[in-house]
Amino acid sequence: MGTAMSTQTPQRPRRNFYGRFKGKTLKQSQKTYLSEDLDALSPGAVDWESNPERSPLDLKALFGGKDVWLEIGFGGGEHLVHQAASNPDIGIIGAEPYINGVAMLLGKIRKAGVENLAVHPGDARDLFDVLPEASISRAFLLYPDPWPKTRHHRRRFVTPEHLEPLARSLKPGAIFRVATDIPDYVRQTLEEVPGAGFEWLAERPTDWREPWEDWISTRYEQKALREGRTPHYLTFRRND
Repeated sequence: MGTAMSTQTPQRPRRNFYGRFKGKTLKQSQKTYLSEDLDALSPGAVDWESNPERSPLDLKALFGGKDVWLEIGFGGGEHLVHQAASNPDIGIIGAEPYINGVAMLLGKIRKAGVENLAVHPGDARDLFDVLPEASISRAFLLYPDPWPKTRHHRRRFVTPEHLEPLARSLKPGAIFRVATDIPDYVRQTLEEVPGAGFEWLAERPTDWREPWEDWISTRYEQKALREGRTPHYLTFRRND
């Protein structure tokens, strides 16, 4: 006698979100960007309401077979648009729950005219649910929320809750870049990321003080420099 296959859909996990979804009132132009541009830039059915089965995204249909990169928390979108414009032969997905940042990105996309971008305006963990395994060639985590209080360190991205699904979505040998101006975030990154299946690529102690060759300084980095904090740049490779 055969065994009947389960038809139950996955249950939505209980996930606390600790950041901001919205800040100051949006400009009218930003509201226009959100209403006119956002839907067309969607990577597909990421939210649980439209995709309760958590069916994987069809990245080939989205980007035509290009290599796919991912930026987690793109802030105002400067780096995301820069990478898209500099690398037209790849596709890039940006995930950002802060709607003001999403609106800023959409304005930059209009100005730059880039067409190899997709935008998920929500929690990256929901996106990880539907990214195919070993589908991403490069990932960026740039100036993430520092959560400076010790009791809040578990909220940082560089914890197993986020790193394990990120590692599953990355191809063997894929590059993962982390930029932060918080020394303790550097410490936690170097403790947690290698244990999630990554190798730190520093060849000498000063490597993490030198920005990448294709780096564009973001508004978060400029703020850190104005306030006297030192940026750090960490590069990891997903183990084979």
